[in-house]
Amino acid sequence: MGDTPAPQDAETLIRMLYAEHGRSLLAYATRLTGDRAAAEDVVQETLLRAWRHADDLAGGKGSVRGWLLTVARNLVTDRARARAARPAEVADVVDRPPIEGDHSESVVNTMVVMEALDKVSPEHREVLVQLYYRGRSVAEAAKELGVPPGTVKSRTYYALRALRAVLAEKNAEVSHE
Repeated sequence: MGDTPAPQDAETLIRMLYAEHGRSLLAYATRLTGDRAAAEDVVQETLLRAWRHADDLAGGKGSVRGWLLTVARNLVTDRARARAARPAEVADVVDRPPIEGDHSESVVNTMVVMEALDKVSPEHREVLVQLYYRGRSVAEAAKELGVPPGTVKSRTYYALRALRAVLAEKNAEVSHE
């Protein structure tokens, strides 16, 4: 392996460095990144690089803490540069509704209901058209049809029952959207 220490020495080195410098290294990395998880990753990578350069650290050249803090700062800088070099990610646009899919089912449902409406009585059909297709209130439908509101309500009840019977007779299922 050349410049990497033996596994026993490496484990001892990492334990010693972490015991002596781990807290200050983590605090420093957390201040630089603003994110505890990212700081922990930086500390881990710093200790890995310390293990790889154990001979340099053991040689007594300079401060070990200074070396570790410099490596941590460089790692944070490298990560920031890497993020800046990547194009910005585009977030989902929340204010736009999703693109509608195939509308063929609603077309088929409309055709089935229109065919079924042709089979109910004209009074029932008129009240359903006024309320459901034209979106009128009971009072507006009553005025348009020239009947009292109570009549509109009762016709609606019986019209829906008749419409359901026609649809059941045809064994047609209309999906509800």
